[in-house]
Amino acid sequence: MNDVTRHDAPQAPADREQEVETLLPPVDIFEDGNALHLIADMPGVTRESLHIEVDNNVLSLEGEVRLEMPEGLTAIYAEVRAQRYARRFTLSHEIDAEAIQARIDNGVVELVLPRKETHRRRRIEVKAA
Repeated sequence: MNDVTRHDAPQAPADREQEVETLLPPVDIFEDGNALHLIADMPGVTRESLHIEVDNNVLSLEGEVRLEMPEGLTAIYAEVRAQRYARRFTLSHEIDAEAIQARIDNGVVELVLPRKETHRRRRIEVKAA
């Protein structure tokens, strides 16, 4: 069953002058009988810099890591950069977008995407004749 469709083309950074690189965070998707569980690895992203929304059945995950230059110092060599994570998925009509739950812990984003009641797996009781 295809409940989620990937969109892997990252969008250009909003502010090119700051040289913010846009990355596709790696994502794992698992399922149980009632929901999909999406886990995205977005190192450095905090709750405040994470943006998750559903619009027209498209789930968007975006997060940004900003690095501040220490006051009074000048960079002479820098490999660590500010970066932006962006990933989009098209949700099937079976997902209850109003009931999606999200949490973040140390840059790992976990979403629970419940199926609508009418599309949940259920056991059928068999009665003896």
